[in-house]
Amino acid sequence: MPLVKINMLKGKTPEYKKLVLESVHNGLVASLGIEDWDRFQRIIEYEKCDFETAPEKTDNFMIIELSLFPGRTTEQKKMAIEMITSNLVTALNIMPTDVFIVINEPPLENWGMGGNQKQ
Repeated sequence: MPLVKINMLKGKTPEYKKLVLESVHNGLVASLGIEDWDRFQRIIEYEKCDFETAPEKTDNFMIIELSLFPGRTTEQKKMAIEMITSNLVTALNIMPTDVFIVINEPPLENWGMGGNQKQ
């Protein structure tokens, strides 16, 4: 059950945002083997004045935060990063350097679903 948060600049079309969500999800399905229904993703949009990046980044720059249950291998995480980036480059014709991904793995005791703590 990955939780996905995509931070990006405001101004993209609904179609563009749908391609972003699909690209990330398809990368997670292929690399981590999650089920297709397992979609817990959100896009958070910022005004340019509220989203500071390095000068060489374009308006397509995005920060993707993945929160995962612990236990994925280094290779699986590497594959997720590579596949998500490749999918975004292919679908949206953006530069790979405009994709920044961070993976967080909170312990299961820090996850709660339906009022129950995971263990």
